[in-house]
Amino acid sequence: MYRVGRYLLLLLFSGFSALLQAQQKFTLSGYVSDSASSESISGAVVSLQSAGVRSDGVSVATNSYGFFSITLNKGNYQVITKAPGYVASEMAVNLDTHFSRNISLLKQSVGLGEVRISANRNDNVRKIDISAQNINSQTIKKIPAFLGEADVIKAVQLLPGVSTVGEGATGFNVRGGGIDQNLVLMDEAPIFNSAHLFGFFSIFNPDGVKDVQLVKGGIPAQYGGRLSSTLDVRMKEGNKKQFQANGGVGTIFSRLTLEGPVVKNKASFMVAGRRSYIDALAKPFLNSNLSGSQFYFYDLATKINYSRGRDHYYVSGYFGDDAFSAPNAFGVKWGNSTVTARWNHVFNKKLFSNFTYYYSRYRYDIEFKNRDLSFNWKSFIVNNSAKVDFNYYLTPKHQLTFGSHTTYYIFKPGSAVATSKKGEFNFSLPDKYALENAVYVGNEFNPSGKFSYRLGLRMSSWYYLGKGKAYYFDYAATPNGRKILNNTRDYGAGETIAAYINPEPRFGFKYQLNNASSVKGGYNRMVQNLHLISNTSASVPFDVWQPTTNNIKPEKADQYTIGYFHNFGSSGNDFEASFETYYKSLQNQVDYVDGADLLLNELLEGELLNGKGRAYGAEFYIRKSSGNLSGWISYTLSRSERLVEGINNYGWFPMRFDRLHNLYVVMQYKLTDKWEASANFVYSSGTPTTFYSNQYNVQGYIVPDISSNARNNVRNPDYHRLDVSATYIKRKSKKWEKSWVFSVYNAYNRRNPFSIYFATNYQAQDINQAIRYSVIGSFVPAVSYNFKWN
Repeated sequence: MYRVGRYLLLLLFSGFSALLQAQQKFTLSGYVSDSASSESISGAVVSLQSAGVRSDGVSVATNSYGFFSITLNKGNYQVITKAPGYVASEMAVNLDTHFSRNISLLKQSVGLGEVRISANRNDNVRKIDISAQNINSQTIKKIPAFLGEADVIKAVQLLPGVSTVGEGATGFNVRGGGIDQNLVLMDEAPIFNSAHLFGFFSIFNPDGVKDVQLVKGGIPAQYGGRLSSTLDVRMKEGNKKQFQANGGVGTIFSRLTLEGPVVKNKASFMVAGRRSYIDALAKPFLNSNLSGSQFYFYDLATKINYSRGRDHYYVSGYFGDDAFSAPNAFGVKWGNSTVTARWNHVFNKKLFSNFTYYYSRYRYDIEFKNRDLSFNWKSFIVNNSAKVDFNYYLTPKHQLTFGSHTTYYIFKPGSAVATSKKGEFNFSLPDKYALENAVYVGNEFNPSGKFSYRLGLRMSSWYYLGKGKAYYFDYAATPNGRKILNNTRDYGAGETIAAYINPEPRFGFKYQLNNASSVKGGYNRMVQNLHLISNTSASVPFDVWQPTTNNIKPEKADQYTIGYFHNFGSSGNDFEASFETYYKSLQNQVDYVDGADLLLNELLEGELLNGKGRAYGAEFYIRKSSGNLSGWISYTLSRSERLVEGINNYGWFPMRFDRLHNLYVVMQYKLTDKWEASANFVYSSGTPTTFYSNQYNVQGYIVPDISSNARNNVRNPDYHRLDVSATYIKRKSKKWEKSWVFSVYNAYNRRNPFSIYFATNYQAQDINQAIRYSVIGSFVPAVSYNFKWN
């Protein structure tokens, strides 16, 4: 704690020393927005140059809400504002007093084929951020996708350091982490399952998405709670100037997004909805016994905002479900619900604040029934959270961020009831409760010179609370799990069962080699107190979220990253390239004994094991973001391994999602004003799996046996796939535009194996067959129609 105190004092001293130097100067502050819709623009760069002097000057980037503040000596300046996809704005100011000035940018008239990923021109080398990529909705819509439907998560899976275990798998893996180790946010509310239709589509409607940022390393202090990455999805605010509608009709679902002013230039709304019609298409082919079946998913995202002087108010929500059921047979339903309320307030020219409350719930219901028996199982995780974030713009070279965050969790691992002629049988597990708190402070020093850095410290605390019974298990692991001890105890409501406090230091730096090159590095410690318990090849909607308890320790990760960044081309910025290496050390990783009973098990913690992990690799990334031909190539060489007592003879073994090679090629080409072509190619090494190492004969039948205690001892064949699409665009008028998208997923008909398993051939008793299972075993053509009116 002494070292932590010294670290905190260093942050505060560096910040307040800059504050003293900033006195007797004047501040220009305001918001940057889109001139057509008045939506804020995050990541825009506002530069002030002395009048008559052409240089880089002093610049600052707008925050997530488009706000900027810059303080300089009295004088005449040129204010130049730039953002990707917009025409640069330039104006003259006489900075002789503090004043506010909002800046509107005009969108460029660019073709749909022009891909834009990074936040700003030249930010690849000039910004201090490392291991971060931004994707806007236009980029996402240009990538060929399954059944022709643009998808946020599928686009993220094509970035360096990101992978998935295969088609139909929920979520994504980042730098050797599990899918539960990614913090997925929608307007700041966490999403616990980001998939529809068992992983084929994500819950994010791209028509309602404003921008997406993935942060994999050098994570700022305001983010916490997961080990591997933060995926921050921001929804559109709504057009404050005119009504707008866009949507589409696809092979499997349709979508519609409406937005417009409530009070012109002050308040706006946005509503984005989707609904699949698998059930409607299948209905004519179902017999009478299945006439009431449900096979669909839907989602609805809404947002309303209001601006008044120094205050901006936002309320947004998401509601979505998947449903699969057949009458008198089975029923399965799962979905997310979130509500977020935010208040931005500018206290003065330098101090920006954001107050947030959010509610997030993920739940699933399972039901089986017949004439004599029914079984119903309900489960959910709910959190209520309040947070406050401050940005203090000390000087153009220093920015201080600080804030706090508190979250209350309710876990319902299972409310399960079976009913038969003999009566009702209750298998329910008790609810669990927890409280998580965090405070953070960060200081960014970003001079016009060569060296800049970012320091941060996050202090997090976790309280596992009653009401409930706490079991205590022996820490030593055995092949059958951990033995239960005799000191079981009942705790009252709100009583602390276990508590943990963890410091999470962060550090990042950039050294500018020249105008086109820089070296960046970073270190971050992350702590995670939510654990997804699963022993399937890929996560399914019915996996169990488990809190940190007296037996399950907080997961921790220390990541070190360094990289070289370079821009080149005829204009100096036609191509952006980066090469990054990383090493991640993980502690208290949750695993399970072989044959663990993970569902509706009150003594589940006794079958879980703690281990450590390591992940390391190198990422290469090059992109072209302008011209008729655009796109990117990324290649990742990586390993992800675990070491757990009681598994694999206490030797290192690869994780289920470990892939040595990942190559992604994404290309778009503008053929004419009406036609565009796109393609992406994916190649990945095969994922690990476990094959039996011995077998024995029982009455003439071969029975497989893994007596060696091996885990993930072989690999599936390599995965590769080509997707192509062609888009026809027709503009009927300035207000009306429509397009047709023709796509083929898995164009050369590759049968990529999702898994390989063994089954006994009962006709030839001495043979065990290896069966190769492919989720998508052929090419998938699709046609979709899209429209836009404003």
